[in-house]
Amino acid sequence: MDVVTLGESMVLFTPETTGYMRHADKYSSSIAGAESNLAIGLSRLGYNVSWISRLGDDEFGRKVISLIRGEGVETSQVQYDSTSPTGLYFKEILTDEETQVYYYRQNSAASNMIPADLNEEHISKAKFLYLTGITPALSETCYQTVKQAIKIARKHSLTIIFDPNLRRKLWTEERARKVLLELISMVDIVLPGIEEGKFLFGEEVPEKIAKCFYEQGAKLSVLKLGPEGAYYYSKKEDGYVLGPKVDNVVDPVGAGDGFAAGLVSGLLENLPIKEAVKKGTFTGALVIKVKGDIEGLPEKKRLESFMNEANKDDVYR
Repeated sequence: MDVVTLGESMVLFTPETTGYMRHADKYSSSIAGAESNLAIGLSRLGYNVSWISRLGDDEFGRKVISLIRGEGVETSQVQYDSTSPTGLYFKEILTDEETQVYYYRQNSAASNMIPADLNEEHISKAKFLYLTGITPALSETCYQTVKQAIKIARKHSLTIIFDPNLRRKLWTEERARKVLLELISMVDIVLPGIEEGKFLFGEEVPEKIAKCFYEQGAKLSVLKLGPEGAYYYSKKEDGYVLGPKVDNVVDPVGAGDGFAAGLVSGLLENLPIKEAVKKGTFTGALVIKVKGDIEGLPEKKRLESFMNEANKDDVYR
């Protein structure tokens, strides 16, 4: 197994028309969740990934497991909860340039995850553990489950990757800051954005943000810069990587998860850090060309073709 991850996946509803959802009467449905998005992205790129979670013992839970398992993701560690529902997520597309999201996940099945849900032997078989800051925000037991996963990963020498993925609505700023800083000090690689840099360290300059995360304990910090690509920082090297130009942005939500999938795939291939980051920027660029969180995640052949067609002079600075 290449990667194991844990977190909540929800059923996503998207109106078929733009504007306020109050006027929508038709929706398409899919699934979404930072960790399951990552798992699907890596599976499409040819890697073996296991996703750990809890789902409601309901039709929405069966929809989630069917889609994730159908993408080739290993789901043997997913449990069903008969007392809590599967979470829901609505995406409101006000205009082509403006999207808002609404979560209905309070007391969801995934928020009931506990450390005992984790199978040490199963996790020990992976090379990487991938976590986000969303899961510890769901509940105290989820926070403890994330810490237990890190403890197991450390014991078995897995590389731990963490995306802070700040969700302000899920917890207080004081709690979020305390927990995120704690977890960053416990992982190997961190994948923040500018927002997390401002929130945690009061910094806006990419170089300063990346260095702050490194000094907090992460061995490698890769700062996502959206259309500007990414900036990476480690003890041995640092630099900018420009992603491809995307003129037709259809849906920006999920780009960060696509970036993570591309980056992790590069690390699994033992590519130089700069090349792995480049792969992340190209994967994220493909995601925003398509409506939906997972629909644009590319398969290996498509990603390679997209990267080969790009002018390398436009990629780096």
